Amino acid sequence: SSGIHQDGVLKMRETYEIMSAEEVGQPTGESIVLTKVSGRHGLRSRLNDLGIELEDAEFERVHEAFKEVADRKDEVDDRDLQAIVSEQTSLEVDEQWTLDLVQVSTSDHGLPTATVRLTGPDGESHEDAAIGTGPVDAIYQAINRVVKVQNELTEFSVKSVTEGIDAQGEVTIRVDADGGTYSGRAADTDILVASARAYVHAINRHLAALARD
Repeated sequence: SSGIHQDGVLKMRETYEIMSAEEVGQPTGESIVLTKVSGRHGLRSRLNDLGIELEDAEFERVHEAFKEVADRKDEVDDRDLQAIVSEQTSLEVDEQWTLDLVQVSTSDHGLPTATVRLTGPDGESHEDAAIGTGPVDAIYQAINRVVKVQNELTEFSVKSVTEGIDAQGEVTIRVDADGGTYSGRAADTDILVASARAYVHAINRHLAALARD
């Protein structure tokens, strides 16, 4: 059988571990829940309650990411918000590459194939596909074909942000390139999407460092 990957199954060579929020020391106490009808004021108010102060540009990115998560989850709690803020406020101001699409096809008798589409520094859309040993490996091979940046993935970890079938998974990665080490982080209800966004994040940090040199 074959089909497009929808759940959060992760099969790859790199070491990974999915942990509960409690296991990584996140609080399990009372959490205020937001929904997509909470609006900008509700989001800003809850961020203030959590002691999170954002610049206007940062808040706009967090608000857009919040709406995307709220569209996929009925409820967005404090841990979701903290994962969103962590990703959005660590982004480089000048993102050279942005992820537009990631699609993975798997089968019982073949290797996973990933298709990715990214918008590049030229403002144009770039698409490519690759085969990998697992779905994440296929995604990273496809992204490499597009951005053409030599690097080595040295760390990959996954943890669940919240409980339940619609929980967000937070992916943290580290890559080595041109003598430097660059990290990337992203959260999404689909682990593969989070994996792709974290990888693009790390690549953008590498490119930003090159531009500063």
